[in-house]
Amino acid sequence: MKKILTSLVVMLPLLMLAQGWPEQYNGVMLQGFYWDSFSETQWTKLESQADELSEFFKLVWIPQSGYCGGKSMGYDDLYWFNNYSSSFGNEAQLRSMINTFKDKGIGTIADVVINHRKTINNWVTFPIEVYKGRTYEMKSTDICRNDDGGATLEWANQNGKSLSANYDTGEDWSGMRDLDHKSENVQTIVKAYLKFLLNDLGYVGFRYDMTKGYAASYTGLYNVDAAPEFSVGEFWDGYLPTVKAWIDGTKVDGVVQSAAFDFPFRYTIRDAVNSSKWSNLAGTGKGLCLDNNYKRYAVTFVENHDTQYRDAGNQQDPIRTNIEAANAYLLAMPGTPCIFLKHWIDYKENIKQMIYARQLAGITNTSTTRNMANAQDKNYYAQSTMGTRGAILAAMGSTAYNIPATYVQVVSGNNYRLALSKTTETAWVSKPSGEYKSAIDVTFTAVSQTDGAQLVYTLDGSEPTASNGTKVSNGTTINLTDNCTLKVGLLINGAVSGLITRNYVVGNQPIEPFEPYEITVYLKDPTVAPNNWSQVNFYTWDSGDVQFNGNWPGQTITATKEVNGVKFYYHTYSITSRDYYMNFVFNQGGSNAGNFQTEDVTHVTKSSVYEVTSQTNKYTVKDVSDEYLPYLERVKGDVNGDGEVSIADINAIITMILTSNPTAAGDVNGDNEVTIADVNAVIGIILS
Repeated sequence: MKKILTSLVVMLPLLMLAQGWPEQYNGVMLQGFYWDSFSETQWTKLESQADELSEFFKLVWIPQSGYCGGKSMGYDDLYWFNNYSSSFGNEAQLRSMINTFKDKGIGTIADVVINHRKTINNWVTFPIEVYKGRTYEMKSTDICRNDDGGATLEWANQNGKSLSANYDTGEDWSGMRDLDHKSENVQTIVKAYLKFLLNDLGYVGFRYDMTKGYAASYTGLYNVDAAPEFSVGEFWDGYLPTVKAWIDGTKVDGVVQSAAFDFPFRYTIRDAVNSSKWSNLAGTGKGLCLDNNYKRYAVTFVENHDTQYRDAGNQQDPIRTNIEAANAYLLAMPGTPCIFLKHWIDYKENIKQMIYARQLAGITNTSTTRNMANAQDKNYYAQSTMGTRGAILAAMGSTAYNIPATYVQVVSGNNYRLALSKTTETAWVSKPSGEYKSAIDVTFTAVSQTDGAQLVYTLDGSEPTASNGTKVSNGTTINLTDNCTLKVGLLINGAVSGLITRNYVVGNQPIEPFEPYEITVYLKDPTVAPNNWSQVNFYTWDSGDVQFNGNWPGQTITATKEVNGVKFYYHTYSITSRDYYMNFVFNQGGSNAGNFQTEDVTHVTKSSVYEVTSQTNKYTVKDVSDEYLPYLERVKGDVNGDGEVSIADINAIITMILTSNPTAAGDVNGDNEVTIADVNAVIGIILS
């Protein structure tokens, strides 16, 4: 009997962990990237936003973070263990971001690409990696026999290679080599890789890419072994029964092992908002999140990197209008919402308010929802979702629908209104936490069943009480001109409840008009030893991901300057707004540019000098502006570097002559020596 009980104790934690997605989960996830978001998704930039993000998101999903052989969004995965110098930062920056997020209560979700893998040198050679003393190497026999529609097998036969005897267990994709998940070697390496992501790098869960490419049972197999807290599969299909079948396919011993992205829900919203036919939100089969048996496993979204509009030639399948409304409906529904980074950037203030409303009502992934109104003729739709503290009502489309008296409207915009039930019993304010360029008006709202409920607030972060704080009536507006921590609660019968906190950074100085300016970016000559590049190219893109001088490898740079015999290649750019910046990859150009390229240099807003240093897979870059920029940008005659030409520069030249310690800065007349002729040259500049 004792032995049986021991076995049960051992097994229970495993069963509790292996549930696909937590039940009654109340977090919101951020997709921390969009297509070609190489600047916005730098690990350092995401980490710098941890304080702000932690107030609204419990999970951040980031791109596949290993090195892919060049500039990449991570879907041509190459290295799994040994190289984490990606297009978004290096391994140290990745680890720092994940740890910072963890400290702030944010879990990081890894983008796991195991349907296919990139090869090196030829069609079937994968990198050899060593981790914790063990060598991991996939072989040609780990590639599905029907990979690339049979083209890989044809190549293998011609080159004396063998593929697996097994055919793909899912859809074939010709972009890279499809892995045979029946292979014991593939399973061993995938299991080790997933544990590395969780236990070494510190991720909390996985987003499995392209799960149509292999049988759902393997997601179950891998998750039982790795035991992530969170798992979601990209089973890209708008037909609800098919997505449900994939979720069921992940079961091990009858237990679901992964959630899925709710594509049926996404397409329902897309069709409704793009056509402004809000009644299309009604009906059955509209999403996992509306099915009581599957809503726990619904990761809902309205846009992602595959559906977004990229450019005129790659329009994809985006939501084209009513983007705020789409997010409002998303955040009022069961399931676990995933907010798209571009939407977060463009509509941040209102999305923050939507998330606050969800949090205050206590909506979870298993909350109950019901239709409140559906009128095709008046073109509106309303849905109420019950949380642990109250209910949130989403009224979509026409304002002809009257929000019931048992609710209080808290957020609104074009074609949407969100209201909280009065049973929520909370204070509400009209501005979310954040940075504001100038003074703001903040309006207080009492969401309460008590008629005439007062509110009480403080601005110094202290707890408001009946005797501490300023009492105001419902609907009162105050003007904030300085940074503050606002705490406000309901004041009913002398007791404070429903307390909320907002942190404001308020600019109280007039905003100076922006004046465009030019910057010059210099690169210390890499065509000499030890790098010996054949030429210098600047591959450049700006803060809007607009490329300069065409596609890779960018512009060949020929303009040079010399300082103390050292040559620098340079180019000048215009900074056109406060938030505008430039990004660079310096490279050799030509057909071999990929083997002679640096890591990304991003967010450049001022004249800078860089030096190419060591190379592993990409050359690293050192900022040497302090050492060289004063000389490269010095005004002729400004020998001492104080920004003007004066008698002080004459004294500096005389000191050089007397101490026999000349520098190139003292050679004003350009005869390659520092003499009294340079003194005369400075006098001429002063007199002119």
